[in-house]
Amino acid sequence: MTSSAPARILLADDHALVRSGLRMILDAEPDLTVVTEAANGHEAVQQAGAVPIDLAILDIAMPRLTGIQAAREINRNTPGVRILMLSMYDNEQYFFESLRVGASGYVLKSVADRDLLEACRATLRGEPYLYPGAVNSLIREWLQRAERDEPVPQTLLTPREEEIVKLVAEGYSSREIAGDLVISVKTVDRHRANILQKLGLRDRLALTRYAIRAGLIEP
Repeated sequence: MTSSAPARILLADDHALVRSGLRMILDAEPDLTVVTEAANGHEAVQQAGAVPIDLAILDIAMPRLTGIQAAREINRNTPGVRILMLSMYDNEQYFFESLRVGASGYVLKSVADRDLLEACRATLRGEPYLYPGAVNSLIREWLQRAERDEPVPQTLLTPREEEIVKLVAEGYSSREIAGDLVISVKTVDRHRANILQKLGLRDRLALTRYAIRAGLIEP
C-alpha cells in the first residue's frame, strides 16, 4: 500500500445486510476501500490468503470458524495484515480472546457507525483501538492478575480441538463433523474424548456451555 492508495479491507460477517451497511460506511471514505467480503470465518481465511489486503474486519460470531479462530489463522498465515474485531456483545471473554489471537481492536456493532472509521485508522497505524468499556475491563483484569500473581491465561485446546468443540456445540454429529473436516469418524470421537478429558467435562451440554464462555458460539 502506498501513501496515496486507500487501505484494502476484507469485511467478514455472516449477515449480508450488515456487510452491505458497513461497506457503505467504509467505501465512502477516500482512504479506505473494501476489496473482498466473506460470509464466514473459513471464507475470511481463504480470502486473506488470496487477495492482497491491509486490514481484516471480522465479526466475532460466524459459522464454520468464528472471528477469533479466523483471526488466529490470518495472523499466522499473513502476519502483516491488521485485524479488527466486530461484536454485538460487550463481553470480556471475547475481548481478551481477540487480543490474544492478534487483533488490534474491538468494536461494538451497536456503535459501529460512530466508531468503525476511527478504529480502522488506528488499527492501520499499528495502534490499538479499544472502546471505553474494554479499557476498563483490561485494567480490571490486569489488576486482578497482578494481585494473584498470575500469568496471562492460555487456552488448553489446540485449534483443531476448538474447531471440533464449535461444531459439536452447534449440534453436528460425529459423522457430519468428519465429513466437514475430511477426517474419520473415529478421529472425531478421539478428539472429543481428549477434549472432555482436558476440560474436565462429561457431555455435550457441558461442552456447549464451555463453547459459549470461550466465545466459540453465540449464547
